[in-house]
Order: sequence, then C-alpha cells, then structure tokens
Amino acid sequence: MADITRRGLMLVLSSPSGAGKTSISREILRRESGLTMSVSATTRAKRPGEIHGTDYFFVDKTEFGLMRNRGEFLEHAKVFDNYYGTPRSFVEEKLSAGLDVLFDIDWQGTQQLREEAHTDLVSVFILPPSTYELERRLNARAQDPAHVVAARMSKAADEMSHWAEYDYIIVNSDLDASVARVQSILTAERCKRDRQVGLGDFVKRLRDGQ
Repeated sequence: MADITRRGLMLVLSSPSGAGKTSISREILRRESGLTMSVSATTRAKRPGEIHGTDYFFVDKTEFGLMRNRGEFLEHAKVFDNYYGTPRSFVEEKLSAGLDVLFDIDWQGTQQLREEAHTDLVSVFILPPSTYELERRLNARAQDPAHVVAARMSKAADEMSHWAEYDYIIVNSDLDASVARVQSILTAERCKRDRQVGLGDFVKRLRDGQ
C-alpha cells in the first residue's frame, strides 16, 4: 500500500447575490465526502436552533478583538454591527487531516484568504447567465422588497468586476451542470502533486525497486 496521504484544500465559492453560490455549496456538501463547511466565529447573538461550533463559534466583541490581535483569523470582516472571522486553527486541523474546507465568502474575504493560504486555496467565481436572469432569481426568492433587490443588483456589478482574481469561473445556467463542474475542479485539485504528502518518498522507493 502506497504511504501517500493528501493535504486538504480550501475551496472558495463566491458570487453576487442570486447567482447560485449557496445552492451549489449545499449540493456539493451533499455529494462530496471529505468536504466540510468552514465554521466562522461571530459576535452576533445565537439564533434559535443554532449550535455553537456547528453553525458558528459564538464569541463576544472583546474575545473577537483578542483573537484578531493574536492573528487567529485567516480572514475577518465587519457586517453591519457584527464581526465575522474564519478561525485559523479550525481550518488547519481539517487540512492536516486531509479534509477539504468549503468557504462561501465574498471577493474581499477571498483576497484575505489568498494572502494567508497561498497554495491551499482554490477559488471559484460563479456568474449568472445574464443580468436579466440574476434579477429574475432575486425577485423569485420573494425575500426582499424591490428597493433591496435594486441595491443587490447595483452591488452585483461591482462584485462581478473581481472575476479575474479567481482561479476558475463558472456561468451558472443550470444548477446540476454547475455542481458537476465544481466537482471536476475539486477532483483535479485533489490530485495535484503538491498536495500529495509522502509522494517523493514513494517514488524513491519505486525507483529503488521496492
């Protein structure tokens, strides 16, 4: 048996609101073994049914500030009046165990991760097939009033301008096809030479006739 293990990778999915990243993330997690969702630390209050360590790591603002000052976050941001951050120790534990970690974050968070993660990061940007379809999807969700949809559409133009910063681009015309493409990316990235721990020693033994 080859003594080769694999270091996990960090799979980032980003998109403007309504392009389908959350649906793709949910389906990828269902289909792929060895893939787990990143769990963020947050200062917002726990909602009914949420579990500490599963949905979020719930901390107060003082503790969050201390964690940030100690460099314990791979990325962090303030959203309205609350803070969110990705604990470095949680992700490193998964990667070292050969598990892949999925991130559902925006382009700003991805930039921070790239500075910290380097070769561990694989980034995918999800685009809508058209502006019309993006607006239709936002309206179809029936979650937001018209002025909020308009604001999301305005923000989408800025978000989509960062597409070239990503490793892969997927135009989400069909959910199943998009999920299959993400699976293909994941399969290929898992096979990369640099992620195969012990590969050098294995090849040496092969060359030695063992």
